[in-house]
Amino acid sequence: MAAENRLKICLVSSEFAPLAKTGGLADVCSALSAFLHEAGHDVRPLLPLYRRISHSGLKTAPLDSLQNLSMRLGPHSVTYSIDRAQLPDSSLDIYLLRCPALYDRDSIYPAGDDEHYRFILLSRAAIEMCQRTGFAPDIFHAHDWHTALIPLFLKTVYAWDRLFAHTRTVLTIHNLGYQGIYGSGILGDLGLNDGARELHQDDLSAGRINFLKTGLLHADVLTTVSPTYAREIQSDEYGMGLQDLLRARRETVFGILNGVDYGEWDPAHDQLIPHRYSPDNLDGKRKNKLALKTELGLTTEDDAPLIGMVSRLTAQKGIDLIQSVLPEVLRARPLTFAVLGSGEPAFERFFTQLQRAFGGSVCYYNGYSNRLAHWIEAGSDIFLMPSRFEPCGLNQMYSLRYGTVPVVRQTGGLADTVDLYDPGTKAGTGVVFRDYNDAGLRWAVNTALDLFQDKEAWRRIVMNGMAKDFSWARQGAVYVDLFRRLTR
Repeated sequence: MAAENRLKICLVSSEFAPLAKTGGLADVCSALSAFLHEAGHDVRPLLPLYRRISHSGLKTAPLDSLQNLSMRLGPHSVTYSIDRAQLPDSSLDIYLLRCPALYDRDSIYPAGDDEHYRFILLSRAAIEMCQRTGFAPDIFHAHDWHTALIPLFLKTVYAWDRLFAHTRTVLTIHNLGYQGIYGSGILGDLGLNDGARELHQDDLSAGRINFLKTGLLHADVLTTVSPTYAREIQSDEYGMGLQDLLRARRETVFGILNGVDYGEWDPAHDQLIPHRYSPDNLDGKRKNKLALKTELGLTTEDDAPLIGMVSRLTAQKGIDLIQSVLPEVLRARPLTFAVLGSGEPAFERFFTQLQRAFGGSVCYYNGYSNRLAHWIEAGSDIFLMPSRFEPCGLNQMYSLRYGTVPVVRQTGGLADTVDLYDPGTKAGTGVVFRDYNDAGLRWAVNTALDLFQDKEAWRRIVMNGMAKDFSWARQGAVYVDLFRRLTR
C-alpha cells in the first residue's frame, strides 16, 4: 500500500483475543486489528498485560523508550512499562501495558476500589506511548467505557501536543449496559485540572462521573456493533439513560456490524471439531452430532434434534424465557439440549437442575471451553439466542456458517444477521421472534422443531445460512471507509 493511503491507527481495548477475553469485545478488537494489518495499515493495539497473559508463555520484548515510566493518578504515583509482542500465528505486533500493581490479578475485571485507576492508566498510557515513539495516529480507536476517556484526555491534558493536531477519535460501543460509573470523588485522580469543566456537569453536580458518557460527549465519531443496535440505543427502551445524548449526536452515530473470523470459525477447516464438513458434504455435521452426544453423555435417539447454546448466563441473554419455556418443551417433544456457559448463580442453578431433571436429554457445562464451543456449533441442529437485547452477537453468525439454524429474537445484531425462513419463497436463514415473552420463544422453538421434521425445508434453510458472508473483508472495509472520511 502506498504511504499516502496507509492509515495510522492506535486501537485501545481492555480485551484482545486470544490473550484476554470475557466476550465478543476481545474477538472484535483482535479480528479488526488483524484485518487492518493485513490490508497494509499501521495499526498498533494496546491492552493491559494481565496475569493470564504474563503467564501464557507469550514472548514479549521491552521497548527501550517505554520502560519504568511514572504517572501521577491523584495522590498515587504508578510505574508502568510497555512491551511489544507478536500475536500468535500472526505478523501483527501488539503492545502490552505492564503495571503489576494494577493488572497482576486473578481476573481481568476484579472487583476493587482501584478499578478506575486501571483504565485511567490504560487511556493515558496509550497517548503517551504514541508521544514517546513519535507515532501520530490518524485515528485513536477506543472500545467501550474502559478507554472512553481518551477523547477527553486528548482535548485537555494533552491538548498542547501538536503531534495529535490531525488525530481523530472513534469510540465503539460494544454494550451500552456497561458504562463505568464512579463517584465524583475520583475527579482528582483524572488529572484534568481546568479540563474538569469538559465533564458532564449535571453528573458531576449529582456526585458521579460516567466514563462512557464522557466518551460519547467528546469522541469525533461513535460506532456500535450493528446497524439495528445503533438505532435501538437512541430509544428510551434501550438507551440505558444515555438516549438523549445519543439522539443529540445521531448524525455521528454509525452502526457497523461485527465481522466473523472465518479463519477460526469455518467447519471446513476447524481443527477443534472431530469431523470437518462443507455445504457440498454435510456428512461430517451428522458425525459431529453423534460424537458430541457421546462426549456429553446424551442418550436421546440419534434423529432427535439437538439444540445448542453457548452464552453468558445473564438476564440480557433471555435466560428467564428459557426457564419458563424449555422444561415444557422437553416434556412434550423429543429433544436434546447442550448448554455451555456461566454467569448469574440463579441461572447456573437452573441449568444444573434442568440436567438432573432430564437425565440424558440435557447437558450443562458450567464454565467455558473453546473446544466445546466449536463442537456445540458443529454438532447442534439448532442454536438458541433469545436475547432481551444483543448489540451484535457472534454466535448466530458462527451458527449460520456451521449449518446450525439460529433461533433468535428480533433485536440488535440478531435482527441484522438472521432472516425468518419463509416456506413459500424458501428464503431465510433461521427462526426469528419479535416480542420478548414466553409466547414468542415458545412459538420460535416449536417452529424450529417442526421445520426440522421437514427434511427438504431444513436442508434449504441450512444451505441459505452457510452461504452467508459476514467476513471481516466486508465489515473491516466499512471501518476503513469511515476512518478515511473522518480524517479528510
